[in-house]
Amino acid sequence: MREGNLEAPTRHPIAWKNPDFYDEGQALAEMERVFDICHGCRRCVSLCQSFPNLFDLVDATADGEVHGVNKADYWSVVDQCYLCDLCFMTKCPYTPPHEWNLDFPHLMLRAKAIKFSKGEVGIRQKFLASTDTHGQFAGIPIVVDVVNQVNQTRTMRKLMDSQLHVHPEAWMPALAPQRFRWGRAMNNTAFVAVNGQRTPGKVAIFSTCYINYNEPGIGADLVKLLDHNEIPYEIVDKEQCCGMPRLELGDLKSVERAWQANIPVLARYAREGWAIVTAVPSCTLMFKQELPLMFPDDADTQAVKEAMFDPFEYLVARHKDGLLKTDFKAALGKVSYHIPCHGRVQNIGKKTEEMFKLIGQTVEVRLTTVERCSGHAGIYGVKTATHPVAMKIGKPVFKSMAKDEPDYIGSDCPMAGHHIAQGMAQAGTPAKALQHPISLVRIAYGLA
Repeated sequence: MREGNLEAPTRHPIAWKNPDFYDEGQALAEMERVFDICHGCRRCVSLCQSFPNLFDLVDATADGEVHGVNKADYWSVVDQCYLCDLCFMTKCPYTPPHEWNLDFPHLMLRAKAIKFSKGEVGIRQKFLASTDTHGQFAGIPIVVDVVNQVNQTRTMRKLMDSQLHVHPEAWMPALAPQRFRWGRAMNNTAFVAVNGQRTPGKVAIFSTCYINYNEPGIGADLVKLLDHNEIPYEIVDKEQCCGMPRLELGDLKSVERAWQANIPVLARYAREGWAIVTAVPSCTLMFKQELPLMFPDDADTQAVKEAMFDPFEYLVARHKDGLLKTDFKAALGKVSYHIPCHGRVQNIGKKTEEMFKLIGQTVEVRLTTVERCSGHAGIYGVKTATHPVAMKIGKPVFKSMAKDEPDYIGSDCPMAGHHIAQGMAQAGTPAKALQHPISLVRIAYGLA
């Protein structure tokens, strides 16, 4: 038996429609097998809290082996996994095609699905994962201002803590006064689509819940980059949440409903030769990886997968096609850039970093790239029970991002960016300015 993997990890389809997937006894047996391998390796101890929890359980047994751990305690490992995928993609030497066939995140997903099917996920967590629900106030005059102001009061944060188990100190996004998708006049198909060897010449924008309801300015800046480069674009006809927050709960039926709503719309764009771009890495990953593995035999899902781009994956490929303007005008100075987990595991390389280096060939950019989990992880980062852990996980990132007092900090994941800014402020090294990388490129182009 060879030690470790010499080949790139490969993923098996998620057999979530098979009744055995929900067999708790079989799942616990597989967890024991996998946990025993993890215990003998321990390379992932520096990642999320799942692994320290597991190793502490093993070390507390009489003989220091996994078989001595009470299986009821396995759930303390499951509950700390937020499906970042870093263990599978960057650390584990026993992923497929290795014969041990270890896929820790998807085993945790299976356990979460079992827990959800047993009714053990509370209404609070379901509500927090319902991004389309609590985004409905966005864009409503007066109401949105009232909601934002009330949500920041000490009284409301205490109430959110008691009723929703949202930590009173956790950063929470404000609702936008104007939704991104309401700006449909931003559609611009007047330019001639010029296809490159690597890139379609027209872009369909899947706005995502976060950009639509919380930070439409990031979407507006993406549109400005496309306009400047004379790339025709459309906001997709209609969309729902990609399903990632529900996936993290193990609510796979809700993921399926989102899939049923989104894929027919996106598949039309894919088949008509559009690149599909989202500005939130978790949403991009959902369409690139999780949905294709949940629905491996669906041709439309696979077509969307092939058409889906991270925005910087698209822009850098556009440059390699000789079709991206490099008329940058404004220096960015010192930039601390964070690569989020769901960006790293897309297997596209450091495309945002490549873009910053391209800008640096024309104007000043002194770049520090931080490649480590910020700890935010969506709902995990705001819950009362896990927000302190999220801040602990992020400490090395906060420290690295503050190095040399950057003029800007930013992350491809806008929520991670705010989480990092909060951590830096608490450490006494507050960021001078937080900007999404898309917005920094807009600034570098000198676009208003």
